[in-house]
Amino acid sequence: MPTAAQAVLDKVPEPVRPILVKNRVLVKFGLTGGLCFVVTMAINYALKFTVLEHKPVTAFLIATAFATVLSYLMQRRWAFRVKTERRRGEFSVFVLVNAVSMGINAVPLWISRYVLGLEHPAVGHLVQELADFVSSMLLGTLLAMLFRWWAYRRFVFSG
Repeated sequence: MPTAAQAVLDKVPEPVRPILVKNRVLVKFGLTGGLCFVVTMAINYALKFTVLEHKPVTAFLIATAFATVLSYLMQRRWAFRVKTERRRGEFSVFVLVNAVSMGINAVPLWISRYVLGLEHPAVGHLVQELADFVSSMLLGTLLAMLFRWWAYRRFVFSG
């Protein structure tokens, strides 16, 4: 009986399969990141449209912190397949990498809101929300993802 991974691979076009298998850690990193992206968005917008309406950067950082914990569990156990006991300080290094990553992620939103002034009432509510999404959820997440991919392989799950 084929595994779940094999069942998925069987649906992928033949020329692409070897690429996915060869880069399976990167694929799993991306899938984990995709799930954490959805978690971040859900928590961010839940906070931003309720209790943290006037604090978009705070809402975003809280959402990112929750997704970071989920990311650690998934990256360690699934993407990087670390089966040994945690190395001394591994979680601390992970938290440090993600703290830097959260800063990288928040910078485009901060620039959008407070340097470029893309916030209500200077711009319409729709423009503000679109600028927030592009700056934090797209640009910030992309920059932070590139940093995390490098840092996880170099410092966190290198053993």
